[in-house]
Amino acid sequence: MSFPADAATPGSAIRSATTLTARAVLFDMDGTLVDSTAIVEQVWGELAARYGLDLAEILRTSHGVQAGDTVRRFAPAGADVVALTAELGAMERVRTEGIVALPGAADLLRSLPADAVALVTSADRILADIRMGAAGLAMPATVVTADLVTRGKPHPEGYLRAAELLGVDPADAVVFEDAPAGIAAGLAAGIRTVAIGPNTGELPDGVLHIDDYTEVSVTTEVDDAGGRTISFRF
Repeated sequence: MSFPADAATPGSAIRSATTLTARAVLFDMDGTLVDSTAIVEQVWGELAARYGLDLAEILRTSHGVQAGDTVRRFAPAGADVVALTAELGAMERVRTEGIVALPGAADLLRSLPADAVALVTSADRILADIRMGAAGLAMPATVVTADLVTRGKPHPEGYLRAAELLGVDPADAVVFEDAPAGIAAGLAAGIRTVAIGPNTGELPDGVLHIDDYTEVSVTTEVDDAGGRTISFRF
């Protein structure tokens, strides 16, 4: 399955209305379903201040990436990366004030077949449960968290695993992502990827961009053979 041939122009993201059909839907969490920006910036800000790190550069490059990978990249020489990552995680788990769902996210999740949805996040399972709960969103039955993969985004492992768990070919799925690392992961997995929100960076050719889920309508149809098709209208 692919985008309509006239839906994109070379060198630009898709902007005109279009329809995608799929058998499964894969979501990132932070910035895609859940707005946790204030907490993320607060926690990384405290860590940066303690060690004299460049907060702007951390925030520019850490979005959508596993915390351990970012700590490993920016921690001072000789620092205990495992301990710092654990400390960062502990800080994030006790801070939920201001976490909200993205507009339209709850309605979209409710409209989708439960067995066709997966969450693929760079957070661990504990933090994912906390943030989805704080945002008032039901956790999908299929979840691939940081502790279940060996390589984080932008590597496609998480999205490939989610597609396998849902029993679909990657070409029959759609990914919703908000960060460059996650968008790269979805595309590397061979999955059509929809970018959402203001932090996507420059988008590859043919990638659809939406501001939030109020721009999306969904219908699900079952054919005579029992095959199910989810159609997204943007």
